[in-house]
Amino acid sequence: MRIVKYTQSDPASAAAGLLQDGQVIPLTTGTHCLTSLLHSADPASTIAGLRARAGAAIPLSAVQILAPIDNQEVWGAGVTYERSKSARERESDDAAVFYDRVYRADRPELFFKATPNRVAGPGGVVRVRADSKWSVPEPELALVINPRLELVGYTIGNDMSARDIEGSNPLYLPQAKVYSGCCALGPCIALTAGFPELETVGIELVITRDGGTAFSGSTSLARMARTFEELIDWLGRENEFPEGVVLLTGTGVIPPDEFALRSGDRVAITIDGIGKLENAVGS
Repeated sequence: MRIVKYTQSDPASAAAGLLQDGQVIPLTTGTHCLTSLLHSADPASTIAGLRARAGAAIPLSAVQILAPIDNQEVWGAGVTYERSKSARERESDDAAVFYDRVYRADRPELFFKATPNRVAGPGGVVRVRADSKWSVPEPELALVINPRLELVGYTIGNDMSARDIEGSNPLYLPQAKVYSGCCALGPCIALTAGFPELETVGIELVITRDGGTAFSGSTSLARMARTFEELIDWLGRENEFPEGVVLLTGTGVIPPDEFALRSGDRVAITIDGIGKLENAVGS
């Protein structure tokens, strides 16, 4: 089951629907349209009940797909893949020992990433900070978690990162990670029920520039060093999320050190079982 948040005219009048066979089946409307589905005791059953009473399906081409988020915070997990650890160590010799310790420690790196207004949806614009000369996208599986800290679904996340700012001093992490247009989510939420076996799920990143491929790379969830259960457990310690939360789980695909995003680039992230999230890069 894949759920989308969409509008047919005004983005302020959002609705949630079931994505099926190139069409959207309307389910709920309003500012908390996704929340009402995902925070129910049994989202799959709730959606099935609404599906049975739904109106006519709408062609996907007739709607604008929005970021699949209502009022949830977005958080991130870092250094969850060996590739990510190596890249972070190269950013800063001084910080290398800290990234290595995080990779091997029981406690993961968790950080606040975005409020909903900082999140771009499919086709929207993600931004490179004006004071960064070395920014990259980070393709990540995102966990959709309800207020009871239960994992209810998955979406695709782009955790934009200013590597030069973070690399100059780890204390600059919030500035490297949190700014307007720092994140993208979408195009849908795939419910956990029926999702492919996690070890088989692949993640692909393609960056195009001037009509050609500037970078492409891939990984799989099998290469993650941490489980979703432990990330959610640590995130929920001494914390509450009454609106639910979206947790980015880290990246295993990082462009080479000589590569930096430019305004006008396009970023496409594909994850098995969910689809493709595409965004333009702006400044």
